[in-house]
Amino acid sequence: MLSNMEDYSEYIIQGEPEKRERVRNWMTAIGLQDVDDLKPSQYFLDAVRQNIEGKITLEEVRRLVDQYYTTKEGLQQEKRTEEADKVAVRIAELIAHKTFSFRPNCLASIHRHLFEGIYKFAGTYRDYNITKPELVLRGDTVRYESGNMISDTLEYEFDTEKKFSYEGLSMPEMMKHISRFIANVWQIHPFGEGNTRTTAVFTIQFLRHLGFEVTNEIFAENSKYFRNSLVRANYTNMQYGITETTEYLERFFRNLLMGEQNELKSRYMIVGTKWEENMKDDSTATQESTPKANKSLIEATQKDNFTTQKEQGTTQKTLNTTQKKILNYLKEHPHATRKDMAAVIGDITEDGIKFNIGKLQQYGLLKREGGRKSGTWVVIDNNH
Repeated sequence: MLSNMEDYSEYIIQGEPEKRERVRNWMTAIGLQDVDDLKPSQYFLDAVRQNIEGKITLEEVRRLVDQYYTTKEGLQQEKRTEEADKVAVRIAELIAHKTFSFRPNCLASIHRHLFEGIYKFAGTYRDYNITKPELVLRGDTVRYESGNMISDTLEYEFDTEKKFSYEGLSMPEMMKHISRFIANVWQIHPFGEGNTRTTAVFTIQFLRHLGFEVTNEIFAENSKYFRNSLVRANYTNMQYGITETTEYLERFFRNLLMGEQNELKSRYMIVGTKWEENMKDDSTATQESTPKANKSLIEATQKDNFTTQKEQGTTQKTLNTTQKKILNYLKEHPHATRKDMAAVIGDITEDGIKFNIGKLQQYGLLKREGGRKSGTWVVIDNNH
């Protein structure tokens, strides 16, 4: 994808500040389409260059693109190219404006702005469950939030983040916390499609909200790495000793916000392979940029068994204090209600209990047997 933007790099080196900001915004907007293997049209790229050079405004780029897809030539373009062009314009619009309101429904607002007229469900939370085979998980899927829990979980995550204080934290500590928050938001996957692009735009706005200067080229150059690091931050398979980790996402943010030069390669994240094998074999890096190769690798590795990664360390899930207390309490009180647990644990609402129970079920540590009123909780693994 970035090969389409290489000619614009001259503006970052030689251009005045306004041009540099415009090209960075466009590089991000176009680069993020690579998450879904979307490529823009040449007509769009030509319009982008005119905007960078100050000949037309961003609003005029949007108008030209919209008009283009009403012409005969534009109608002959593939739908995916139309999506790439229109969504890239809209991403550039959002990151060019500095306004931002930190609230749960801001994700829906971003998604609606990006995908209105492209997806019928733009800005609407899904009400069904989803799975997606992932290259770095060898065809397995992240356990995304249940369709009926999306609104509650978003509110919980945003409320928790609002109460969090960054005071006194070192930069690495901030990167770790930010990585976990963004990974949690992405794991909710509120929409049928377009979640990673929505999360990326939200992340840029959120980081600015915190006062960080964000140079967006890293999103442009590493959009697939960004998505894969979100996948690895939300995948646990205790049977094979694999636990979720934000270490890859932290490397991304440390490069973005601390100026570090960590190597960002998706092949290092593939579960069931040793670090040394990844370092020796660069073929996976080529495969990850080719949709057909991705499919072949997924199909081939779905039949394989996972093996424990040395770099993952412990085979146990790292739980927060509340989750540990819930498991301990339910082991002795399997008929307990959320109200009971909130009263015993303290300093947490019933919604907070509901959220953490959902996480424990996703981790495979807790299950419900029987009906909602007469059923019991079963602790599957209390080795925490």
